[in-house]
Amino acid sequence: MKKLIIILLVVVLSVSAYMQVKGWIADSGPLLNVTNVIIPKGASLKAVTEELVRAGVIDKPRLFRVMARLNGLDKHLKAGEYQFIPGVSLQAVMDKISQGEVFFRKITIPEGLTSGQIMYLIANYPDLEGEIDIDVKEGELLPETYSFELGASRNSIILQAKAAMQKTLEEVWAGRDSDLPLKNIDELLTLASIIEKETGVPEERPLVASVFLNRLKKGMRLQTDPTVIYAITEGETSFGRSLKRADLKIDSPYNTYLNYGLPPGPICNPGREALMAAARPQQSRYLFFVADGKGGHRFAETLKEHNRNVKSWLRSLKK
Repeated sequence: MKKLIIILLVVVLSVSAYMQVKGWIADSGPLLNVTNVIIPKGASLKAVTEELVRAGVIDKPRLFRVMARLNGLDKHLKAGEYQFIPGVSLQAVMDKISQGEVFFRKITIPEGLTSGQIMYLIANYPDLEGEIDIDVKEGELLPETYSFELGASRNSIILQAKAAMQKTLEEVWAGRDSDLPLKNIDELLTLASIIEKETGVPEERPLVASVFLNRLKKGMRLQTDPTVIYAITEGETSFGRSLKRADLKIDSPYNTYLNYGLPPGPICNPGREALMAAARPQQSRYLFFVADGKGGHRFAETLKEHNRNVKSWLRSLKK
């Protein structure tokens, strides 16, 4: 009987201790603010525990180490940067590290930048490592937000953007209108780059596309300013002034005031919406457009109507 009582006491105490430990590892932890912790490659369980304590993520280091060993976490410490939210429990900390749920940083490439400008952005972006040693042609990079782990190579972002552009371009080309006056996928990319530079109003892109495609069908010059600017800057520098009449006479295959058809290549890296606008433009008979002084454009079917719109725009400039 005495032995039975002792056994029952041991069982009760064991269950009580188990429930106490279970409560400890499930309770909210001491962390007050969102905190990132970096676990280096090859770090020991002791080193990881000390770093978590130092960062204020946990306050029961011995319990953490014991539970980590019991759960085999000490053999599955995955290096990387981890982000913890306020009050994160000890159990949640162990789960996140054991599952390798590393924190991903982001870099956003805006639409309409040249490849040179994007390369500069990536080359100077913090938390990326290494030099860029990949050749990039104009229009090869898709403007988008890309995720990466701390310490990822700059080349990896370039490769992501290249792959994304190729995939998107092929999908858009496959779904294009059947009557486009475009010879191949490269011409679609070139047209989309012009559309991207011509308007910052998303809903205008399909209409701007229709103007250029209508002009191509009629054998008219495109006469678009961004191509002339690209001819002058070669995509390497910003253009800090207005175009002059003399600029429109520059001898360059990118000068669409002198040359017929599309320029020999893209003038920037267009976004997904500009690509779609080039492939599936809004149906119209417009051949001209000019700024309306409010951030958008006025469109016209005839030169006479266009000239009236130009005069209206000039009046708005004087005001």
